Amino acid sequence: MRLEAMSLGAAACVLLLSLQASAFSPTSLPLSRSSFAPSSSARHSLRTPVAATSLNSRRSSIAPLRSAKTPKVSMGVDLATADPKDVRVLVAGCTGYIGRFVTKELIKRGYNVVAFSRDKAGVGGKKSMDDIRADFQGADVRFGDVTDMKSLEEVGFKDKVDVVVSCLASRTGGIQDSNDIDYQASLNCLNALRAQGGSHYVLLSAICVQKPLLEFQRAKLKLEEAIQAQDDVTYSIVRPTAFFKSLAGQVSIVKGGNPYVMFGDGEICKANAISEADLAIVMADCITEKDRYNKVLPVGGPGEPVTPLQQSEILFNLFDKEPKYIKVPIAVFDGIIGTIEFFSKFFPSLVDTAEFAKIGRYYATEDMVGPSYGTTTLEDFFKDVAENGLQGQELGDQAVFNIDGK
Repeated sequence: MRLEAMSLGAAACVLLLSLQASAFSPTSLPLSRSSFAPSSSARHSLRTPVAATSLNSRRSSIAPLRSAKTPKVSMGVDLATADPKDVRVLVAGCTGYIGRFVTKELIKRGYNVVAFSRDKAGVGGKKSMDDIRADFQGADVRFGDVTDMKSLEEVGFKDKVDVVVSCLASRTGGIQDSNDIDYQASLNCLNALRAQGGSHYVLLSAICVQKPLLEFQRAKLKLEEAIQAQDDVTYSIVRPTAFFKSLAGQVSIVKGGNPYVMFGDGEICKANAISEADLAIVMADCITEKDRYNKVLPVGGPGEPVTPLQQSEILFNLFDKEPKYIKVPIAVFDGIIGTIEFFSKFFPSLVDTAEFAKIGRYYATEDMVGPSYGTTTLEDFFKDVAENGLQGQELGDQAVFNIDGK
């Protein structure tokens, strides 16, 4: 698909209907406006992003959004002092975009990692069981179904699990998919851990749940509330802003001399995206850093938040191209959403399509900003993609701008 050959309205329609589950975080999703209403400490962090420092020096500096009651956890392994090889960590969603990085980070640290996966995983189910085993050498790779409690208990939790790291996220953001995966599947993992007398639960959530207008956001928020309501295990809820992959779609477009597509004037939303590797470190640190227990942790990447217009300027400078733009009015979204919602009353199959359009509007208008963490900047990422391509940035159902990772 070549956007430069499309009319403005057609481009907007394609973008809208292509925006399925948020590539921003997540797994993943980003964006927060002042109406998000985080705690006072988080609001201060949003106004004044922290300068990037070394990963080690940032480990205890993430500002929690809030904490709930302290769970009455039975005495078990002390995760802060235990030898990692004696700590069994089950990763749910291990083949997902962020899940891959988290699983490999845990393997690198020497944990006894259980990588729990579908037998066909990855984008479009293209990864076989052999592919998944090869991808996670050093882990105990097990295959089952996170939506099936019996499968979880008999396969994933057949041995005592100390920690669960859930990187599960619905692939499309559709209504049923969101409730099945973003809520119920992750809740199944929590309940299996509690039943075994496990110790800690780490959830990959999204900063956008602070302003829940979409079904997957409400599902994630419902899960967060369930986690905080129980008192059997400690938890860390990580809410990343944007993932770099969500900002990668137009690299090849600009490199080819084509116009950069943006909504409005390019100033209406901004994000300090975080790299996959930096986020994986945040997630892994939640196992041993007790000051992150029983807290909700908003997390962004280093440096100041960047608007779409600023992103375009980085790309045009990087490729030494004259700036050219296709500017899509935000009102286009409202018209498309209204039309789809009207016809969905007569054609129920369009209900999810309307939800996808709402996701598109959300990400075109909302900021995704959080306290800074890590060392890799968006410009670093763009330079790497310019040199090495988009391999590994495949979005599958979440693809926009026809990204295929090649």
